[in-house]
Amino acid sequence: MESYVNDRFGGVKAKNSSEEALRRWRKLCSVVKNPKRRFRFTANLSKRSEAEAMKRTNQEKLRIAVLVSKAALQFIQGVKVYGEYVVPDEVKAAGFQICATELGSIVEGHDVKKLKMNGGVDGIADKLSTSTTNGLTPTEDALKRRQEVYGVNRFTESKVRSFWVFVWEALQDTTLIILAVCAVVSLIVGLAMEGWPKGSHDGLGIVASILLVVLVTATSDYRQSLQFKHLDQEKKKISIQVTRNGFRQKISIYDLLPGDILHLSIGDQVPADGLFVSGFSLLINESSLTGESEPVYVNAENPFLLSGTKVQDGFCKMLVTTVGMRTQWGKLMATLSEGGDDETPLQVKLNGVATVIGKIGLFFAVVTFAVLAQGLMSRKYHEGLLLSWSGDDALQMLEYFAIAVTIVVVAVPEGLPLAVTLSLAFAMKKMMNDKALVRHLAACETMGSATTICSDKTGTLTTNHMTVVKACICGNVQEVSSSKESTSLCSQIPDFAVETLLQSIFSNTGGEVVINQDGKLEILGTPTEIALLELGLSLGGDFQAQRQETKLIKVEPFNSAKKRMGVVLQLPEGGYRAHCKGASELILAACDKFIDPSGNVLPLDRAAVNHFKGIIESFAGESLRTICLAYKEIGDAFLAKEQIPVEGYTCIGIVGIKDPVRPGVKESVAVCRSAGITVRMVTGDNINTAKAIARECGILTDEGVAIEGPEFREKSLEELLQLIPKIQVMARSSPLDKHNLVQHLRTMFNEVVAVTGDGTNDAPALHEADIGLAMGIAGTEVAKESADVIILDDNFSTIVTVAKWGRSVYVNIQKFVQFQLTVNVVALIVNFSSACLTGNAPLTAVQLLWVNMIMDTLGALALATEPPQDDLMERSPVGRTGKFISNVMWRNIFGQAFYQFIIMWYLRAQGEGLFRLEGPGADLTLNTIIFNSFVFCQVFFEYGT
Repeated sequence: MESYVNDRFGGVKAKNSSEEALRRWRKLCSVVKNPKRRFRFTANLSKRSEAEAMKRTNQEKLRIAVLVSKAALQFIQGVKVYGEYVVPDEVKAAGFQICATELGSIVEGHDVKKLKMNGGVDGIADKLSTSTTNGLTPTEDALKRRQEVYGVNRFTESKVRSFWVFVWEALQDTTLIILAVCAVVSLIVGLAMEGWPKGSHDGLGIVASILLVVLVTATSDYRQSLQFKHLDQEKKKISIQVTRNGFRQKISIYDLLPGDILHLSIGDQVPADGLFVSGFSLLINESSLTGESEPVYVNAENPFLLSGTKVQDGFCKMLVTTVGMRTQWGKLMATLSEGGDDETPLQVKLNGVATVIGKIGLFFAVVTFAVLAQGLMSRKYHEGLLLSWSGDDALQMLEYFAIAVTIVVVAVPEGLPLAVTLSLAFAMKKMMNDKALVRHLAACETMGSATTICSDKTGTLTTNHMTVVKACICGNVQEVSSSKESTSLCSQIPDFAVETLLQSIFSNTGGEVVINQDGKLEILGTPTEIALLELGLSLGGDFQAQRQETKLIKVEPFNSAKKRMGVVLQLPEGGYRAHCKGASELILAACDKFIDPSGNVLPLDRAAVNHFKGIIESFAGESLRTICLAYKEIGDAFLAKEQIPVEGYTCIGIVGIKDPVRPGVKESVAVCRSAGITVRMVTGDNINTAKAIARECGILTDEGVAIEGPEFREKSLEELLQLIPKIQVMARSSPLDKHNLVQHLRTMFNEVVAVTGDGTNDAPALHEADIGLAMGIAGTEVAKESADVIILDDNFSTIVTVAKWGRSVYVNIQKFVQFQLTVNVVALIVNFSSACLTGNAPLTAVQLLWVNMIMDTLGALALATEPPQDDLMERSPVGRTGKFISNVMWRNIFGQAFYQFIIMWYLRAQGEGLFRLEGPGADLTLNTIIFNSFVFCQVFFEYGT
């Protein structure tokens, strides 16, 4: 059956399935008792089509707006004339000078002329009663007035359906409706023939059973829907940095209001419409809205930022103008939210099993009814009463029909695909408690099949709490983990070198040192930036004073492709200076001079290069991450449109940053190894640092290979076939290297690959992997959006927990399938064979309904929600080719079914007096018959198939 189901229903993938494949498998599900229930938690393809149509409309609208904007820039004094804008009275009364509609038309329409007429960005800020420097003044009354005028940053969501809606949907089951009709007819005929209460027993029994089945089913489905609603809300919890009341702080995107000053950096998703205030090198990817793949530069000349777009490079401050459902992104998301999740492969496969068994059950039901009806007709024919029908005969025929319908109720295992959903929902909820937020249902079951994990180093295997512990400045190597050691370093190097070092640290950074609401210094930025800024402060530097001394002309932010960050400063005494920092080998290669211990700038000869390389290797051997700092004097003329120089720098020094391995990582890697899951480290760090950390974690073994990204890129396909299975560490890797490694593992070696990532450039690898795991703390919004699971604590041990839950889902569903199919086959064989052999069905309609309720809803609750056992991680992974319904399972199903049939046949035969076992050995004889029957069935199905 597995191969048949795979052939017909196997087109749906765990990720990125085509709409054609999704539509095709549903058409194959022809025998469905209750489509509303069966397909409740699957993707709403018609809603998706609506969303896509709306998206195309938006794209065209915004494309035209951009064209108009360009035209307006060229003909700013052109013929287009605006009527004088009149501020609505309610807006004036609230203390503002511009309404939400006017704001929306300026930003969404890229209307340069309207923006100028309103005084530009500063004029809009004044009209919104805010400051581009200090932001909003967040008193409760002021925020409430602002919400009333401009709305809140929330999207319209579908309402939670009431319990009675689920009751109504459960009643839509075709077979239950037919049984209800049979019960009513049975009740009418029974009361007419035998009176009350005797004549009502059969009819009321069926009605009571139907109501109980409906209530239990509805209760289960309702609780499940609440669980999904809660998980959906967790997925949308995103924090963003804003300046309010002069202080930079984190707030939820739902609390954003027009007038807020928002801080955006590479990897962020723009959470509302707004205007560019200040920033550098801001490159925005608008493809989610406009469909244009080419990113757009946003600056003072083109200041429009749209909700839902992504920051591809650079950073900025943005004035929020429009929020929530007033933005095009809000309207689009409201439509998309009704589309639902794609079906998981396991759901599709079990829908296929349910369909196949449903057809078989329907066939048996028809044959059973025909056999039972033929028996009654044959008896009446022999008695010569074929044309004479009594009420008892009608009731008998009705009972036969009800039994046939109930066989369909029991035989069609509607609970199979729903059990998957229930198990996945249960696992998702539990994983949330274990610091893993599942964004896509399919990731739960796929993670159970994972054979390889390609893990980042920083923040996943390590704590991501970085501190500069060693530094080599002007050739002096010094411990700097304490303020006393930092002071000692300052005393050993010339004042010029100290000044240049502090300028490099405080000017060439994406972080900030601010005063928080408690009046204390707070460092904001990435862990690496924080470590460097802490070093600068410990050396006696003043961040704000240093920033005010020079003027920032150009910034090229750090990204994992370039592995460097650069700035150009205009010096107070005149002239320009460039600073760069990044991967030590790359920055050192861009240098041709260095500062010696006396403060002299000397040529970087071979001896000096070897000296610095030795220091880098020494630091890396101590598991330190190394960063090189350098500067270059670039004369008296530099334009912001020019590129920052990439060579000719003077090396200031090298710092070694300690990032300790997380507790429990080594044990988790060992668990993965025992579970047959290969762990590989893929990092941008120096190879010696990577190898030291990998050995400490237990990833790199004597048989394993550590390789650098550039070397990996040069290998031929034949060499990769031999090399990839041995790779345990890839250092100095680019995002493309990571993507290619994942792709080769999936295609060439048929591995099920999980990948961790936190940066914007990790998105391709996260998307390519079978399971993308983004970091919840260090991860960018772009990385999280590309991922299937978000690791909320950035901990590798949590990834192992996700794998264990994935395996638990798989095993639980296997148990439920075996349980349900066993009961189905038993019900079919018992009623069908008894009908054929004796002319009577041993299980009545009421009994079959009870069996269905226990095995379907209650069985799913019991078996599909079992928590994982530790021994799950001692088995080999299922992988990509593992069979879900194995031959062993079929042997067990038919063996148990045949065994139970023998027992029921024996008990029925004994009850009807066909034969009896009496005397002192009767019990022993009965036990012997049953035991031998069981052994026979097991042996037959073990070797006979």
